[in-house]
Amino acid sequence: MVSEHPDASDGETAALALKILVAGGFGVGKTTLVGAVSEIRPLRTEELLSEAGQSVDDTDGVDQKVTTTVAMDFGRITIRSGLSLYLFGTPGQDRFWFLWDELSQGALGAVVLADTRRLEDCFPAVDYFEHRHIPFVVAVNCFAGARTYGAQDVSRALDLDQGTPVVLCDARDRDSGKEVLIRLVEYAGRMHTARLLDSVG
Repeated sequence: MVSEHPDASDGETAALALKILVAGGFGVGKTTLVGAVSEIRPLRTEELLSEAGQSVDDTDGVDQKVTTTVAMDFGRITIRSGLSLYLFGTPGQDRFWFLWDELSQGALGAVVLADTRRLEDCFPAVDYFEHRHIPFVVAVNCFAGARTYGAQDVSRALDLDQGTPVVLCDARDRDSGKEVLIRLVEYAGRMHTARLLDSVG
């Protein structure tokens, strides 16, 4: 989603708002990232984990988690004057993936959050964006006590397409999250420009 704010005065560049998805496995930090970087009070659709969901929600490795996103998270951050990002955090469990198609409509790109303790949990998100040709970066959320891996190690483990950025981050830290978003906007801009040039070439 790229929209222009109509209130830009004459002679000024119209402000752009870009739609970004934040995806990844259950309990990886999507809600935390959106909340950390958002300059507005984030919209959250979290519910308490229930006994009914125990058979389908794998909480191994995230034993302290007591809530889960059931629709989406929403936040906004201004990257620079005239450029804002609207952030849509996706639900992580399989049973809510039907929402992804709606949320991804018009998105410039996506952040796939990864936890190296449960790296396989982000495979579905990686596959989703690769198959739909939506530019994405993988952001490794560095949890305390987790073994540290380099970006190249993670890229190989996920079998990412060449050039797909992998960055290390702390989803709790605003500056760290903002750097991830900047990397995504830069990468998505290059990808969209290359596709445009290919289409006219």
